[in-house]
Amino acid sequence: MKLPLGYRYAAAYAGIRKVKQDDVGLIYSEKPAQAAAVFTQNLVQAAPVRLARKNLADSKGRVSAVLVNAGNANCATRTGDDVALASCKAAAKALKTKREFIFPASTGVIGVELDTQLLTNAIPELVSRLSPDGFEAVAKAIMTTDTRMKVAAEELSFSGKPVLVAGMTKGSGMIHPNMATTLGFIMTDAALTARQLREMLLPAIKNSYNSLTVDGDTSTNDTVVLLANGASGVQPGSSERTALQEAINNVTESLAEQIAADGEGARKLIVIRASGFRTEEDARKIARAVASSPLVKTAMAGNDPNWGRILSAAGYSGAMFDPANVDIFLQDVLVCRQGLAADYDEDDLKKSLDSAEVQIRLRYAGRGKTEARYFTCDLTEGYIQINGSYRT
Repeated sequence: MKLPLGYRYAAAYAGIRKVKQDDVGLIYSEKPAQAAAVFTQNLVQAAPVRLARKNLADSKGRVSAVLVNAGNANCATRTGDDVALASCKAAAKALKTKREFIFPASTGVIGVELDTQLLTNAIPELVSRLSPDGFEAVAKAIMTTDTRMKVAAEELSFSGKPVLVAGMTKGSGMIHPNMATTLGFIMTDAALTARQLREMLLPAIKNSYNSLTVDGDTSTNDTVVLLANGASGVQPGSSERTALQEAINNVTESLAEQIAADGEGARKLIVIRASGFRTEEDARKIARAVASSPLVKTAMAGNDPNWGRILSAAGYSGAMFDPANVDIFLQDVLVCRQGLAADYDEDDLKKSLDSAEVQIRLRYAGRGKTEARYFTCDLTEGYIQINGSYRT
């Protein structure tokens, strides 16, 4: 996987996790990058979220490094603000930059005090390990209940010059829109302003992280940041920014899809599409309701083509529509025609549903031209097993 120029990465074990596995990471831009970020909408917000917002404002949208830890959310604790600030100061000193140029992020257990020295003592090792080849090491270090790292990249060419976009993310449980529940770090070597980055990040998030649910819980630590350091020497014009927007969309959507496929206890990625409804917002409401329904998710876990649960979820979504104009497809098989049962081979469909990916489509026979897509996963006994013993 080709990576953007001008970034270095490092991971290390700080002793935050109970098992000896890298739990801190550093993403460093050799030249301070322009940045834009989005954060959790939960009213309970972790200390690094609050400080990241402040640092981004104080630096006028510039970031030299992202400092991230896993294993402890640094949230709802007595010392959280002090820990976040001390670690940013230590990183800034080691990297010879300003405190406000450090972007902190944390993930893990909420309500457990985090020893400041675990983070600050790890920073010299992180700085000494910085390398263009450390991208995957950081992607693995930020994992919590994830079973695999999640990365994506896109390459473009503007006037013969390459421009790259690459991202990493984590997330498996406590995932729901309003930033889903995740950390995401996306880098490009194009030259862009912080304002341009924000204009690109918001639509990308809408159709990726905010079109994603695993279990209906929104975290206290959600953070996605987009960095641009200009190391490619390419300053995209308006038409080139359109192409770059598509590349950023592709990266964020791939990362969101990977999160859904790796949902806690999940065996299947489920992709829901709603089309033909009156407005895009109606389509999104319907897709989101179906994606969030425990009854739909458990039916898919059991290979049960119970389309009535899908229609019911659409009905309580808050969108206005006539059920008699709804067709529902499972794996491209028409199971509901105009709000009523369609003829299909149930045994064959059950076999088809026993796949790593399930497609659910709701088509409305209206005049609307809109379509919405949501990512989710099946709900299995594995989810209970993981979350019943998360702290132990």
